[in-house]
Amino acid sequence: MSPIDRRRFMTGSSAALLAGGFVTRPMAQAEAEGWPKPRPTKIHVVYMGLRGAWPKPEFDAPAEVAKFKKYLAGVAARLGDVEFAGGELIPNRNEGVATTIASLGDADAILLIHLAFGSSEPMRKLADTGLPMVIFSQPFSGHDWMYVPRWQKAGAKVVLLPSSDYADLDRAVALLRVPARMRQSRILLVGSAAGTAAAQSPDHVRDRTGAEVVPITVQQVIEAHHAVDLKAAEAEAEQEWLRPAKKIVEPAREEIVKSARMYLALKRLMIRERAQAVTIRCLGGIPIATLGYPCLAFSKLCDLGLVGACEADMDSTLTMLEFAYAFGKPGFITDPLFDISKNAIIHAHCLAPTRMDGPGAERAPFLIRTHRDDNKGASLEVELRVGQEITCAKLANLDTILLSSGKIIEIPDFDDRGCRTQIVTRVADARRMLANWGSGLLGEDMMTLLHRVVFYGNHIESVRDLAQLMGQKVVMEG
Repeated sequence: MSPIDRRRFMTGSSAALLAGGFVTRPMAQAEAEGWPKPRPTKIHVVYMGLRGAWPKPEFDAPAEVAKFKKYLAGVAARLGDVEFAGGELIPNRNEGVATTIASLGDADAILLIHLAFGSSEPMRKLADTGLPMVIFSQPFSGHDWMYVPRWQKAGAKVVLLPSSDYADLDRAVALLRVPARMRQSRILLVGSAAGTAAAQSPDHVRDRTGAEVVPITVQQVIEAHHAVDLKAAEAEAEQEWLRPAKKIVEPAREEIVKSARMYLALKRLMIRERAQAVTIRCLGGIPIATLGYPCLAFSKLCDLGLVGACEADMDSTLTMLEFAYAFGKPGFITDPLFDISKNAIIHAHCLAPTRMDGPGAERAPFLIRTHRDDNKGASLEVELRVGQEITCAKLANLDTILLSSGKIIEIPDFDDRGCRTQIVTRVADARRMLANWGSGLLGEDMMTLLHRVVFYGNHIESVRDLAQLMGQKVVMEG
């Protein structure tokens, strides 16, 4: 693919990539609503390879560097939240790499552009810094790629992209943002944490993902809820829920206003604490008569590119946060059920985003319903898209992503049983997935073993790369 063809690719067939969040600021909509803007991710770029028999004796490395620098300037403009530093051209031998390592400073990540064949030692030494690193290596740049899988198996946070397509740089740089974004993230936890033991520990969460857990009491939420002006809550309810709803089935208007008040209360707390995510022990953990359920509030947060996660499920909260940064799409936490007659999984819950394609996308049609467990409060029945490919994931124990893919084939109708939003997704092998559920990683707790998070799009290969950059493993469940 020529440079001209690459430019056409980036303005044509990669429109979906742009819309999917790879090359836009994932939380730009939230920033417009008052959330603080994060600092740009600083990526140190290194070009390696001056001369040699490969790719050819007369190879002009500075000319190649100029091409890449021009392209990366476009990547920075498209992403809007990265800053490239460095840019030095070093030999494909040991000379020069020590100086480069000493100049990394406060870089968040490394992008190594492999130009010519030589020693792999500079690559290895850069990988040994511990910074997340992507190696982009065009065909005929050399054979140094052979060593990278060994470093990966040894735990290096390095991704190899042997590709002739410059567009892969957009995806790579977008993923390089995620570890830095996680280190800037704060998660409000209302009530006691649920999930795997590792995810319940704020110290382990910070050490392994970079995110900080901020405890918030139920009383603080009640006080913030009471502090919201009623007229502001009514205006929010009218604009966000009452007018756009396809139908309001059970809840009274007052219940929907209460939910809008919850969103405004959580917004105030999150902005005050500089948080990008919130999770609440909502079932039995908060006074529903006073606050209502947080389902509508969480849906709005997810629509903005933030994270609102139910049942204090820390594993799912972290999954949603990582994927929001990586792909710019919200997650739908579900209680899965199997239907082997259709080789399918039914995903169901009373909380779903209405902008599953990402912030700024068109909202899916939705009905406002009661919470199905007790027919109280307000929740959503969102009409998700039949025919849509999905990725199903869960970060377990802070170190392993349980992963599968599927396709929405229908919206089930079981006499209004179970949670309000439901989809049937065909999978590769439902029986195998059922037998492998949890892969022995999630213990016996029902909620922890059950919950998964559904995202629009097939992100399997990108999740593998993301896991490598985050120091995590991937286990395919189905």
